[in-house]
Amino acid sequence: MPPAAVRPPAVADSGGGGRPRLTVPARRTVLIALLVLTVLLGGGTWAVYGSSWFRADRVAVSGAAVLTPQQVQRAAAVPLGGALVSVDTGAVRKRLLKALPRLKDARVERSWPHTIRVEVTERTPSAILKSGAKFIEVDKDGVRFATVDQQPRGVPLVQLTPDQTASFRHFGTKRLLQAAITVAGRLPESLSGRATAIRVRSYDAITVELTGGRDVMWGSQEDAAGKAAVLTALMKAEPDATHYDVSSPTAPAASGS
Repeated sequence: MPPAAVRPPAVADSGGGGRPRLTVPARRTVLIALLVLTVLLGGGTWAVYGSSWFRADRVAVSGAAVLTPQQVQRAAAVPLGGALVSVDTGAVRKRLLKALPRLKDARVERSWPHTIRVEVTERTPSAILKSGAKFIEVDKDGVRFATVDQQPRGVPLVQLTPDQTASFRHFGTKRLLQAAITVAGRLPESLSGRATAIRVRSYDAITVELTGGRDVMWGSQEDAAGKAAVLTALMKAEPDATHYDVSSPTAPAASGS
């Protein structure tokens, strides 16, 4: 016996050769489907915005080293108790960077169902400036971001020892300090924690003092990357030297032992 033919859904004849119209049962099915979809969308919106299922209840902080998680949380000022989706993560980030100069960057994200996650990146000092009885931390970009009571270990102190030359008078204290900070931020990784001071006599006479009684005549801040590379190679070739000169990177020198 041949299989029964499958009948297509019943439609009403348009009567004029136009597009067929749905029958009453078919229209009822479509209306029910639309109603169900509306209910689901409304319920989903209520769940996200109005229910307690997705409320912002806590702020989780990572990446803090000098700052405490509590300091970051206070500066973030995340409104808790409301809908997680309503938390403006961009505004939280702006508040953090404005309130905490030690922060170089901050990443703020929602973590469903209840958490705002804040990942911070702190600035690290590449040089220290003396200010009365306190010390100002400066990063490699020249940003002065914190004042502390004690000099951090392994961070060189910038010292101006003017020789009253025309160079010193021409460039002035501010520019010479900036030159020293630039040098501190360009020192090779091999000297990390080993530089104790950056001494500036003039714009062209910047010296880096190292642990163990050694020093480096750096010269000016110009071609800092080239000088760093030359110094790294020179210290490998002359590990027992006590004085290195890269003021002219094309003709470096080492002396003492």
